[in-house]
Amino acid sequence: MISCTHSVAFAGIDVLKISIEVQVTNGLPSFTIVGLGDKAIAESRERVRAALHAIGLSLPANHITVNLAPADVLKEGTHYDLPIAIALMGAMGVVEPESIFNYIMMGELGLDGTIRPVSGILPASVAATGYDMGFVCPFEQGPEALWSGNNAIVAPHNLLDLLNHLKGAQSLPPPQPIPPENAEASALLDMKDIKGQESAKRALEIAAVGGHNILMMGPPGSGKSMLAARLPTILPPLSTLEMLEVSKIHSIAGLLKDGQLVATRPFRAPHYNASTPAMVGGGLKAKPGEISLAHRGVLFLDELPEFSRQTLEALRQPLETGEVSVARANSHVTYPARFQFVAAMNPCRCGYLGVPGHECARAPRCAAEYQSKISGPLLDRIDIQIEVPLINPWQLGQLAGGEDSATILARVLKAREFQGDRFQNLPISTNAEADGRVLEQIAHLTDEARQQLIHVAEQLHLSGRGFHRMIRVARTIADMDQSDEILKVHMDEALSFRKSCAKGEF
Repeated sequence: MISCTHSVAFAGIDVLKISIEVQVTNGLPSFTIVGLGDKAIAESRERVRAALHAIGLSLPANHITVNLAPADVLKEGTHYDLPIAIALMGAMGVVEPESIFNYIMMGELGLDGTIRPVSGILPASVAATGYDMGFVCPFEQGPEALWSGNNAIVAPHNLLDLLNHLKGAQSLPPPQPIPPENAEASALLDMKDIKGQESAKRALEIAAVGGHNILMMGPPGSGKSMLAARLPTILPPLSTLEMLEVSKIHSIAGLLKDGQLVATRPFRAPHYNASTPAMVGGGLKAKPGEISLAHRGVLFLDELPEFSRQTLEALRQPLETGEVSVARANSHVTYPARFQFVAAMNPCRCGYLGVPGHECARAPRCAAEYQSKISGPLLDRIDIQIEVPLINPWQLGQLAGGEDSATILARVLKAREFQGDRFQNLPISTNAEADGRVLEQIAHLTDEARQQLIHVAEQLHLSGRGFHRMIRVARTIADMDQSDEILKVHMDEALSFRKSCAKGEF
């Protein structure tokens, strides 16, 4: 007798439907799983055997074959335990095979028959909705599955509850939704905490409006990390589609908690000893890396030159395309990586270049050596490059706090609304995403602004990429002034974010 149910396999955030076929035939007692499964799937035989025994069922003394189809797709993870057990019960005649065919199931089995949480519930539930199929998942993850809009979700505590539900002896209650966490109530950071640094605050506001990448250079203690940590507080809130998109990635990584969607823009700040696979994704199961977990949010790299050269160069493609391809011998997947890149670094190894009385004996040669760790192509992809000077204690004692995040956010939203009117029929939402063709349509430079751009570009030896990035920044500044044209004053401010840090001049 053959019984069949379904589960899923993941290729990045894409979901592939997998058929779980079980056949029980005469022959020597055995339990074989075929279909290109990993070690965790091979071990599921013992978990399934123990879970069935825990609810009073024994495997038949026959030849049992489990096929995971299509057989040429690599399957990984423990979430196949539950569909294997249910399909096996269908082949044994415990449940009707017709009652389990139109379900996608995910769950790891404990030896006592409990169904344990697994990663990837949200994208799998979305896929089940698309296939017009029911979805079975662990009880704790029922609220997460509900966000897909699927009306046929079953979330049992254990295998016996699910068996009784499928046989009609028990009706499991539907899972209850859990609202997203209130972003405003959980916000503890505010721009008003930062005293001084008005130029850096202005640069952050411009970056928030246009989605631009930003590099801050300055001595230790000048406030670079504080500024970066407060950028999410002046970014527009996630839309419903963006929340779902970000939450899918976090679900695959196993980071969604308590069935709640990611309601705030991610802020990822990996340590500089992070490996390249940890940053871009990969490993044995090609999991999403830090840049994908920062999708639609902020990726902050502090002490930028301390990261390995290989890791930094791996960021070049995602910064340009908004996605990252992870190629391994057994898999080739693509993850979205449309993040806002924020970096901070000291001007030299000692950190006090240009600060009287603090420079080391090797200045300024140590600065050139330290800054050379950042390649030109990577710097070329950073729109805004600013200096963050050190504020002395006397000034800190005299300065009052500046504008709060809510005030700045109101201006950002107003500028984003002006900016968004141009992109209504385009698959982009910010100036930073505009390619050359779109940029020609939206960037109306006055003659003075164009001449100023060409003059400074020649002085700074800007590449074609850098040339266009300056236009994008100027377009954002014009949006903040609600101006359809890019004026010379807008271009001057955009260019100032390159001139101050060009050629190591701090």
